[in-house]
Amino acid sequence: MRKPVGESDSQRRTGGRIPGSPGSPAFILTGPEPSSIPVLIAVPHAGRGYTDALVRAMRSPGSSALKLEDRYVDRLAAAIAAETGAMLLVAHAPRAMIDLNRAPDDVDWEMFGRPERGGTSRLPPSRRARSGLGLIPRRLPGIGELWKRRHGEDELAARISQVHEPYHAELARVLSALRDRWGAALLIDLHSMPPVIPPAGQTPPDFVIGDRFGDACHGSLVAAAFSYFGEVDCVAAHNRPYAGGYVLERHSSPARGVHGLQVEIDRCRYLDSRLAEPGRGFGDVVLQLAGLVRRLAPEVAALGQAGGQDSGGSVWPEAAE
Repeated sequence: MRKPVGESDSQRRTGGRIPGSPGSPAFILTGPEPSSIPVLIAVPHAGRGYTDALVRAMRSPGSSALKLEDRYVDRLAAAIAAETGAMLLVAHAPRAMIDLNRAPDDVDWEMFGRPERGGTSRLPPSRRARSGLGLIPRRLPGIGELWKRRHGEDELAARISQVHEPYHAELARVLSALRDRWGAALLIDLHSMPPVIPPAGQTPPDFVIGDRFGDACHGSLVAAAFSYFGEVDCVAAHNRPYAGGYVLERHSSPARGVHGLQVEIDRCRYLDSRLAEPGRGFGDVVLQLAGLVRRLAPEVAALGQAGGQDSGGSVWPEAAE
């Protein structure tokens, strides 16, 4: 018999490690054991575990960190998880060190010493990496180049093996466990965004829901999310300008009962006017997103109990199979 929220034993698991910071885990998983609802909230971009070496290598560490981070989304997520009983996976390694929402081969090799040297399998950089936001961010609008020096390939290898690989292994493990228990699982990959400037005459969105244009999540869950936001008078956009990245691409599989949504929050909604510290709207955003989780959790469980269908109508195997 499934325990209701509040009656499960809590768990806390640490994993990975931040290179250059002995004893500092790359991420922490918390939540009830067994799970109370089939939802995992993941926060890949709010880490603040900056090492001295990383800060020394950055040209403008204060302003760069502020723009790169999903500032205090980890605090939002912790409050939402506490309200709902969702599992919570929070990365503590900062995005400046490695971007967990990028593929491990999405690298701008011009950032590295001796880029002509062979021996490493190198794909051409993606458009995103060329723009400055690859696996290791290189530049930001309004700031320019982030680093004083080139990176070493040994640094990249350490960050992948100690942060990226264990984080995604843990994410896959938790989603598999939720799916096995409930028949279906939902990943909410939680991020924040600068204010979106909409077309003339339109209201800027408070939230952007990304499902990789239908590939990452069952349509009924997406519809329930937009219905909920309408009920609580929040403006939500769909897939534009954020449709979801590597996390959803790698871990979402509606046909196998694992659904994913990337949720972007306008930073003006919960931070102060400098977009640096929690603001007056922080509590409201917690309540709104906790309500979203409560709306979606029974929908996910119902999909699992029914055996489930992807948005194209095919049925996935029961978890016991």
